[in-house]
Amino acid sequence: MSHILLLLLLLLTFETAALEGRMLHQRDEFEVMDITVRSGQDVTLHCQDPRGVNITLLEWSIPEIKTDGYVFFYRNGRSYESYQHERFKGRVELTDPSMKNGDVSVTLKNVNVNDTGTYECRIITSDLSSGQRVKSDSRKSINLTVTDSGSEDKPDKKTLFLAIGIVAVFVSFLVILSAAVCVHRKKKSSKYREHEHYKHPPEKELI
Repeated sequence: MSHILLLLLLLLTFETAALEGRMLHQRDEFEVMDITVRSGQDVTLHCQDPRGVNITLLEWSIPEIKTDGYVFFYRNGRSYESYQHERFKGRVELTDPSMKNGDVSVTLKNVNVNDTGTYECRIITSDLSSGQRVKSDSRKSINLTVTDSGSEDKPDKKTLFLAIGIVAVFVSFLVILSAAVCVHRKKKSSKYREHEHYKHPPEKELI
């Protein structure tokens, strides 16, 4: 019995020491948002660390091409263009270079349809304010859709059908109204003619 108590005490002591000495890891909920823009425009991919503490690593990537390079890569106070994928070199920059309040949004310039995809923002921060080194790993995902420059000018099918339906109803109403007016005028004209041709009987016949 004493051996079991001693073992439990040792395990408890070891766990307490481990919690005090190791970095604490936190992870935010995985957020997802959708953005649609036209080809040729610049688009801002929004991402922000809610704590606003020291950012040690920032990765903007597309999972499908991550093995060939990043959309944007930042570590320990500087960005590394050499780590970027060839498609994004010279086209991506921090929206706020100072990353004030944890704003790590990036602007992607002159987008094209090939830029359509899921962009993942990963932030690793380090904080010593509590006396312990707290490491935080947060992520955010953005689904970007880039359309052809003229595609948004085309009317939506549902909107087009609705417009045609409204016009058809309006035209039908005008046709019915016009027919009713014509019928009314004919009846009125017929009554007027009957009254015009009516002759009173001779006065002799009335005696």
